[in-house]
Amino acid sequence: MSVAMIKLENFLFRFFRVFRRSFLNRFLNLRVSTFIFLEYFKNFEKVGAVTKIFGEQTIDVLYNLKVDLTWFGGYMYIDDTTGHLVVSLQYLNKGDKIDIYLDLIHELVHIKQLLDGKNLFDSKYSYVDRPTELEAYTYTVKEARRLGLSDKRILSYLETEWISSVDLKRLAKAVKVCY
Repeated sequence: MSVAMIKLENFLFRFFRVFRRSFLNRFLNLRVSTFIFLEYFKNFEKVGAVTKIFGEQTIDVLYNLKVDLTWFGGYMYIDDTTGHLVVSLQYLNKGDKIDIYLDLIHELVHIKQLLDGKNLFDSKYSYVDRPTELEAYTYTVKEARRLGLSDKRILSYLETEWISSVDLKRLAKAVKVCY
């Protein structure tokens, strides 16, 4: 990834993090509501992939994890300033259920990383080279394989509008998915 693209990505991450804390965001009330993770995503404390992430702390972590539902488009991400999982209502209502499940697993890995003190948005790396992303995608691909998804379907999951085809190929290779 070029230096210019890395700078653009870092700018956009910073912009949206600042916007989420701004008066304008509160004024527009773009966040719909906040829930406790286990109240919204029922029985996730029993999901094997989740208990492997958090171990004995699974129930405590998920009970203390807040979910902000938002009108913003997009998918879901971790707000590293609040530690909340931010989820687009549009994505929850219209997204592919397998993709939503895999995204939840991916973001829960990021929650574990955040709890461990890792920098989720380390600007020294491009998105597909960032150690926290590679760890989360590796774990998510493992879960996708457990579900029986083919490499073609997993590649479709990995493909997003913010990853170029060159970056997708690099990410797929890093997480051992045939391109």
